[in-house]
Amino acid sequence: MNEASSGGGRLLNESEKPGAEHYRILAMAWAGWVFDFYDLILYSFLLIPLGAELHFSRVELSFVFGASLAATAIGGIGFGFLADRFGRKSVLQWTILTYSAGTIASGLAPGFLALLAARVVTGVGVGGEWATGQTYVGETFPARVRGRYGAYMQTGAPIGVALAAVVGGLLAPVIGWRACFVLSGLPALLVVFIRRKLPESDLWLARRGAAARGGEDRAAAARAQRELWRRHGGLFARALVLTVLTMSAYWFTYSWLPGYLHEQRHFSMAKSTLWILVTQAGGLLGYVSFGFVADAWGRRPALTAYSLVFAAGLLMTTVFWGLVAAHPPVILGFMFLVGVGTGVWSGFGPLLTELFPTDIRNAAMGSIYNIARGVQFLAPVLVAVVAERYGLSGGMSLAAVFSVAAGLWVWLLPETRGKSLA
Repeated sequence: MNEASSGGGRLLNESEKPGAEHYRILAMAWAGWVFDFYDLILYSFLLIPLGAELHFSRVELSFVFGASLAATAIGGIGFGFLADRFGRKSVLQWTILTYSAGTIASGLAPGFLALLAARVVTGVGVGGEWATGQTYVGETFPARVRGRYGAYMQTGAPIGVALAAVVGGLLAPVIGWRACFVLSGLPALLVVFIRRKLPESDLWLARRGAAARGGEDRAAAARAQRELWRRHGGLFARALVLTVLTMSAYWFTYSWLPGYLHEQRHFSMAKSTLWILVTQAGGLLGYVSFGFVADAWGRRPALTAYSLVFAAGLLMTTVFWGLVAAHPPVILGFMFLVGVGTGVWSGFGPLLTELFPTDIRNAAMGSIYNIARGVQFLAPVLVAVVAERYGLSGGMSLAAVFSVAAGLWVWLLPETRGKSLA
């Protein structure tokens, strides 16, 4: 039990520098996010052998993927409210168990409806993990380094994609897509470490203790929370639009990237995997560097710069592929830039943490992030539909428009660099 939870001492986020407890929290939140994102995106790397065995059309494959994205909205909202009531540590465990169960069930699915249901369960669990983990990190790390440590947690995304690429592109041809899904349920073991090694967010404990000492009953607490939502409704809406735009850019690209390289550019699955690993190497650089840029220059300038880098790299690897296709190192360089641009996601954890008070922070973050991801139900389907006329490159290139729009929209939000949490 830490000092704050036992009634004395300063909060973890008031420390001069991160210590052992901070790093344990970061490690487990990061690991949860790695496998969260891995379990969600693994499907896109297995959809070709899966579709061949179960005789699914491109639209049916897209519908299943879209349903899992839509289900993240349910998980994000539901687990967000649960985390504000029951704590960050408990709900982090619940989300990991949920998405692991859904992934195992995906490997056992005999047909379309069973697979759809399994991917929905996966999506529900995936939806709850990000906001809970980012809230956990944001509430416990010192304000002056919150951006970079939020970014370190976010590096779990490119690691998760890279792991999915290796499993889907190199392991699946050997052991089959079903075994890949079943083995991917092993992250549930993380719960054992979280339960034994992590403290609860002491900021959350302090707020809950203050409410109890003040004699707040449930009705009074509910009225206070409604008032908070009312006061922050406009901010919530602007943050949601920003997240929808950025999320659309991401999923218009990544929902069909393996299929695009395999079908339209005629790459083998092994070659597609290697090229995607280049993108994720860029992503790792982008996710790490974004935190330092955001802490030095501010959240808004950093988000704009990385959004523009993403759009430029994407256009060169889709619409303008023909201009550079004769020079593989050049086009690989642009794919690397696509990855660097995805580093923009490192800004969302710290930004949303700083925009909302502790009472509604996890609910607000979970709702914003996962309503935005739930809207992406249409993204893989729209790409598939547009591809019927303009090819997958035409459908995916729409992501550049969303990315540029996000880079402009962020200026409608306040700058929050270094803000103390309340």
